[in-house]
Amino acid sequence: MELSDTHVVHKARSGGLFTRDRVYALTGADFRVAPGETVGVVGESGCGKSTLAKVLVGVQPPTYGQVSFRGADLWTMKPAERRSAIGTGTGMIFQDPSTALNRRLTIRQILRDPLDVHRRGTTKEREERVRELMGLVGLPRALADGLPGQLSGGQRQRVAIARALALNPDLVVADEPTSALDVSVRAQILNLLLDLKERLGLALVFVSHDIQTVRRMSDRVITMYLGRIVEESPADEVTDRARHPYTRALFSATPGLLDPIDPIPLVGPVPSATHPPSGCPFRTRCWKASDVCAEGMPEFTAASIPGHRFRCHHPVEEGRATRDLVTQAVAAVPDMASDLRNTSAAPPPTPKDPREP
Repeated sequence: MELSDTHVVHKARSGGLFTRDRVYALTGADFRVAPGETVGVVGESGCGKSTLAKVLVGVQPPTYGQVSFRGADLWTMKPAERRSAIGTGTGMIFQDPSTALNRRLTIRQILRDPLDVHRRGTTKEREERVRELMGLVGLPRALADGLPGQLSGGQRQRVAIARALALNPDLVVADEPTSALDVSVRAQILNLLLDLKERLGLALVFVSHDIQTVRRMSDRVITMYLGRIVEESPADEVTDRARHPYTRALFSATPGLLDPIDPIPLVGPVPSATHPPSGCPFRTRCWKASDVCAEGMPEFTAASIPGHRFRCHHPVEEGRATRDLVTQAVAAVPDMASDLRNTSAAPPPTPKDPREP
């Protein structure tokens, strides 16, 4: 799967009398997933991760740009041809299995549904495939006639994974597949995904807020900010050798026990996707920003490590420790650092007596 200068723009409800505002959900995405590769996608809420996932599985058409699957442009295909290519070649695992599965269908019917829609095999072969899928994800056959409401959260997510694999896809997109699960169940599902990836040779796009999980699961990590891909790095290099300031700030906010550090402070709220800043969208929160950052979004720059590239006018120096960046950022925004210290040190204010003037 490959995206080339792909944009997704939605019309908002706000705006003037004759014109409506636009939401820039995805801007200029250049993205490629190779066969058998796992790509992690990280970023804050609203940065475009789920929009990217929907574009990859053909649910969201691009406003402009190209989306290619197996070398063919998806959106120049005839609808029936596109439906067949995407339906059989990709699978998607959604965030909440409780809403992703039809509560009125049995597990057998849910897993048979893709086979029925795309007319795969005879009735007997479809039943055999359902049993095979349940064994593949570790579900007992006794659950085949159960309803999703009778299953635990982990079992429902296993059903969702089995459904995504029903047609032997080449690419599976997992959009926050463990966020609705308990910690112990989460580990089981992640191990299941890793095992299936190795056994079936799947390409996997893993979207998550859990940064350490993404780093563990992925071969390559993509960092997104306000609809743009700002850095692409090998997973084992992303924590300490990321060059974009936002990636460093994002990973510094991850709690750690072996080498805990304070997170890199960022100034101000996340900008609006309706009225994004000019130039680099991160410049309004970046401690390294200058006037040149407002002039235009920089092109990708290749780092010294193969497969590592970033878009930044003032990248982090190669080999610079994250602790040094914390100190540098605090020094660049002393007023904010002082406010944070005063807020954490001062006791909560005493409520005022309403009888006082």
